Amino acid sequence: MSGGVNVSGGAGPRMECGVCWEVYDPALGDDVWQVPPGIPFAALPGHWRCPRCDAPQERFLELAE
Repeated sequence: MSGGVNVSGGAGPRMECGVCWEVYDPALGDDVWQVPPGIPFAALPGHWRCPRCDAPQERFLELAE
């Protein structure tokens, strides 16, 4: 298999908003911003913001698993 994102956990770490604690899970994507499952946080468009509190991407921190 080539060119694609492994949705079963290979899409990168889960990220948590430092303002409201919303979690972006790449295995789930984001329904609010219509981001499909399998998109890593690093690949989100530059205009993507926290779907809960509108914080910028820079406010997100990697969750320790």
